[in-house]
Amino acid sequence: MSEGPDVSGPGLSGPELSGQRVLVVGVGLSGEAAARALAGRGALVVAVDDSDGVRQQAAAQRLREVGVDVRLGGLPTEPAADIELVVTSPGLRPTTPLLTAAARRGLEVWGEVELAYRWKPPTQQWLAVTGTNGKTTTTQMLAAILAADGRRSSAAGNIGIPLLDAVTAVEGGTDGTDGSEGTRRPRHDVLAVELSSFQLHYTSTLQVAAGAVLNLAEDHLDWHGSMDAYAADKGRVYSAGSTAVFNAADARTEALAATSAAGRRVGFRLGEPAAGELGLADGRLVDRAFADTSDGAVLLEVDALQVPGPHNVANALAAAALARAAGVDPSVIGAALAAFRPGGHRNEVVVEVAGRTYVNDSKATNPHAAAASLAAYDSVVWIAGGLNKGLAFDELIRGAAGRLRAAVLIGTCAEEIADGLRRHAPQVPVLRAGSMDDAVEQATKASQPGDTVLLAPAAASMDMFTDYAARGEAFAAAARQQEGAR
Repeated sequence: MSEGPDVSGPGLSGPELSGQRVLVVGVGLSGEAAARALAGRGALVVAVDDSDGVRQQAAAQRLREVGVDVRLGGLPTEPAADIELVVTSPGLRPTTPLLTAAARRGLEVWGEVELAYRWKPPTQQWLAVTGTNGKTTTTQMLAAILAADGRRSSAAGNIGIPLLDAVTAVEGGTDGTDGSEGTRRPRHDVLAVELSSFQLHYTSTLQVAAGAVLNLAEDHLDWHGSMDAYAADKGRVYSAGSTAVFNAADARTEALAATSAAGRRVGFRLGEPAAGELGLADGRLVDRAFADTSDGAVLLEVDALQVPGPHNVANALAAAALARAAGVDPSVIGAALAAFRPGGHRNEVVVEVAGRTYVNDSKATNPHAAAASLAAYDSVVWIAGGLNKGLAFDELIRGAAGRLRAAVLIGTCAEEIADGLRRHAPQVPVLRAGSMDDAVEQATKASQPGDTVLLAPAAASMDMFTDYAARGEAFAAAARQQEGAR
């Protein structure tokens, strides 16, 4: 197994929090983990949530058993007078009255990522991935590479296990938050960490061993307020002394690395890589950043990747760059990437029926992601629509117009997409559907052998479904019904 550099965090110890009064905002997955860990280290924890549904009540019961004071059904407008620290859910906007009141009081507001980083073992590495799209696939690729290299590792953060669980876990028990001496070996030497812009916003001391920004496109502007603010939060993944991985073909990402990265910068591109970059040469993924020779080290043949689309080649290059920054050998990277299969709802082939391929990319929840998905296929009947996040569809449709045989639109933003199709692809038939079953049925009728029936919604799911996974599962079920019909 190869060895990588060590980057240590500040190491906030238990006694520093013992007896402190901490307000945890939100009792979701990360909030519950934060409240439990804080209580285990002796903090006096109050947890609040604006909902009081079944899931919140179940979390509240578990937290009360470890001494947390839980209050559901609404957020206070300001922290109680004795609160000394606020730890917030990443989904909560910084303009929320509770958080602005905390800032006026001079209280620090951390997210779970900040808390976990301050508690991480000094020798534990974090390799972090962020960007508008491709984060999950790239993080999963990176985790697969680290596992293939024999590292004691895991995916964590926005996917995998909560970061607090990852940093406090030790072999054979806990790190001492249960009252034990906590002298056993940490379970993870390195983490592949997916970080959203929300999570990064609530960090202040984060210093990862290597961090990647995959791409930057307009997204979540309702939360961040502007593209500049969104990009600035993404840029928090870069820190002094770390390796900054960036998309050399994305002007915004390149500019962010130039202004925000104080350490080594390593680009990746879908073309011939310059010195200091990873890219493609003679149909191969090549490393010319970390290799000893000017020709670079060959990682693997492009055709060996089992995930379709140029965007996934870019994801593989980014994952490889992070792994190389951690000292993983090129041969290990190549073998792991060749064996990699994507997670569900990400360009997932569901079934092939009568010459038609049904592909579920429900995770394509914004136009940038949908554009990457559409670029992977030559002739597409596109199922799109859902809950728009204030984003425009024009660039997406202009780029995909030549690939579209038809479009089947669902959800509340169907008319917005239809307007874009009328302007930029008037030759494309536009159909409307009231359900996923209806959409797949209409898409099947509009398709021909050789076509891809692609769910790439370019929008969020909450107008019709509980989340993107439920939307993808509905598509997959409807696609398999087409198989049964024949």
